[in-house]
Amino acid sequence: MTKTEILPVSGMHCASCANIITRKIKKLSGIKNIQINIGTEKATVTYDPHHVSVVQMNEEIGKLGYSLDQEISEIGKSKHVMPDGSVMSGMDHSEHMGIGQSKEKKLQELAHQKRLIQFVLPISLLMFAITFWDIARSLSPLVPENPIPMPIFNLILLVITIPILFGPSGRIFIQGVIRFIKYRVANMDTLVGIGTLSAFFYSAFVTLFPSLAMSLSIPVHTYFDVAIVIIGFILFGKYLETKSKLQTGEAIEKLLGLQAKTAAVIRDGQEIQVPIDQVLVGDVFVVRPGDKVAVDGIIVKGSSTVDESMLTGESIPVEKNIDDEVIGSTINKQGLLHVKATKIGADTVLSQIIAMVERAQGSKAPIEDLADNVSAVFVPIVLLIALAVLIIWMIAGNFSMALVSAIGVLVIACPCALGLATPTAIIVATGKGASRGILIKDAGSLEILQKVNTIVFDKTGTLTKGEPRVTDVIPAQGVSEQQILTIASSLEHNSTHPLGQAIILHAQEKSIKTNEVSNFENVEGKGIVGSITGQRSMIGNEKMLQDNYIEIGLHDDFDTLSKSGKTVMYVAQNKDLLGLIAIADVVKPESKQVIQKLHALNIKVAMLTGDHQDVADAIAKQLEIDIVFAQVLPGEKAEKVKQLQQQGRIVAMVGDGINDAPALAVADVGIAMGTGTDVAIEAADITLLKGNLEKLLSAILLSRSTFTIIKQNLFWAFGYNVIGIPVAAGLLYPLFGITLSPVFAGAAMALSSVSVVTNSLRLKRMKL
Repeated sequence: MTKTEILPVSGMHCASCANIITRKIKKLSGIKNIQINIGTEKATVTYDPHHVSVVQMNEEIGKLGYSLDQEISEIGKSKHVMPDGSVMSGMDHSEHMGIGQSKEKKLQELAHQKRLIQFVLPISLLMFAITFWDIARSLSPLVPENPIPMPIFNLILLVITIPILFGPSGRIFIQGVIRFIKYRVANMDTLVGIGTLSAFFYSAFVTLFPSLAMSLSIPVHTYFDVAIVIIGFILFGKYLETKSKLQTGEAIEKLLGLQAKTAAVIRDGQEIQVPIDQVLVGDVFVVRPGDKVAVDGIIVKGSSTVDESMLTGESIPVEKNIDDEVIGSTINKQGLLHVKATKIGADTVLSQIIAMVERAQGSKAPIEDLADNVSAVFVPIVLLIALAVLIIWMIAGNFSMALVSAIGVLVIACPCALGLATPTAIIVATGKGASRGILIKDAGSLEILQKVNTIVFDKTGTLTKGEPRVTDVIPAQGVSEQQILTIASSLEHNSTHPLGQAIILHAQEKSIKTNEVSNFENVEGKGIVGSITGQRSMIGNEKMLQDNYIEIGLHDDFDTLSKSGKTVMYVAQNKDLLGLIAIADVVKPESKQVIQKLHALNIKVAMLTGDHQDVADAIAKQLEIDIVFAQVLPGEKAEKVKQLQQQGRIVAMVGDGINDAPALAVADVGIAMGTGTDVAIEAADITLLKGNLEKLLSAILLSRSTFTIIKQNLFWAFGYNVIGIPVAAGLLYPLFGITLSPVFAGAAMALSSVSVVTNSLRLKRMKL
């Protein structure tokens, strides 16, 4: 038996940390898989609880400064993802931030970082200014010299550096060095720690023992300012990064904030207010105008309009009547409703959406493997490079250059930006999508969607409304449209056929009243016959008219309507043909425009339908569809998708998420047009709430924009290290006299991670 838990990770600061934790936990017996996302600060661990526990995992990584937190998981409490993909969890959402820690804990960390930088950053900026002063003095004799004698000034810097490096500000870096010595594991903190300690001890030696240093031919030059500035800038960068990452989790926080806190439940004939977690399935609760619907349920009394924009992104309220479903946390706008609870706790649509968004934010896109593979070996390689640089410059006889270059390499080689490049963009994108009614199951689906070049639509309910509607009423000469609809709707009132219901609905929309029908007869395969005001009336097909010896007319109209894919019925009274009524599954208003925009994105469009070829061709012509598969049985849809894939196409399948499940599973990306039901959410890789086709375009745009951002992030993260490390190593010094001070290396490193997160946050402002 295996168990999968999604747990926040404490103490993780960079991609190297994630690799260390992964490597250590994988060694334990019973661990099947572990995946760590640095962006969400979560670990997804699959393990055999009979052989290993989370306590044992923490024992393995605790000595390295990390821990897996079982107290807070995906939705407030420890959450378990079952083998079938179902999720079991508690409902304590109140503090969760969607970024691996509670909001309170994350804010405490931010406050701690703020206190540290309030102490060290002013001193760092002063040291930074002194560095520029020294540079300016070396370039111009007009700049005055430091009025404090250098030996005294160095002693002052020594006193200032000690509490910064060995106090709370530098503790994290010192611990990184200690862990490296004791356990042979290194992360970004290790690199900074080695660099700053090297600068400090060298500077302390030449300050306290200048004569000895001179006798050993060691340059009497101090680097206290390097240690101070590096620590200050890196801590400031960590603060900005933490603050930025809080913003990436805002989507989940907003979803959590939508939840109702109490419900007005009717028990023993009395209305009482109870906390939301005390509502039971079967309870009837009252929802007044302006109130939130407590949990998912069915209206048993009353009617109203409900604002579902929190789920769908659509601002127009939806009319709700008795027996209609309502979703928890949506807002009742007008009437008083009595609702019977059908889903509570983790089963509600909102909880499922939150769980889905969090799983997506914690998942990894294939493109992230590149960054992970590089980060896994990055820190050891940097340590070797720094050592090599130190040795080479010492052999060259330039001790100062050796020390400065080695420190510069250690400081500038930051894999943090590389580790954050993909997950931060995924977090923001999935949250953005959820706020617009686009639910993305995992990062891999989002990545594939931007590569899709063929989209297959199921016709009924996707391109069309999925319900028959009257499209044409053609009266014979001397007959009115009202007369035809009166007879047809009167006859159909006694029928349950879907086409008949379409006629009744159309007549109601026209405010046409029905008449009483006697001698009603349903003639199977032909139509309906009955007496209306003493007149023998009928509605049916051509065979019905032939059996009653009625002359068939309106041939041209019949042929035109039939060829356009419509079902045509004759209406007659006594021996006279009164006219035709045409019925069809009406195309959604947005379908044609959406397909035109897909063509503009160089995406081919295919349609699957069980309709006859003529009907399918008529709709395809109307919508400008490229590929048509007609007379397709439900079980054959997946085969049609495979055919397209065998042609080298990257295929997305768009269906209702239930009937089209096999085709959705086979497609490279399955997209469900759903209403937020649990079935629709589980059936596809992406679910578009409320079945609005325009959201498909938004999903594609979101996918393409996300991976443009990711590629930009990776480019700059790789480019930063590819350019920065050689310059810091002094590669350009022999040719051009160019060096990179560790001070500037620290500033650049601090800003690199912030720039990646900030670039990812641009997705929040994107218009969908």
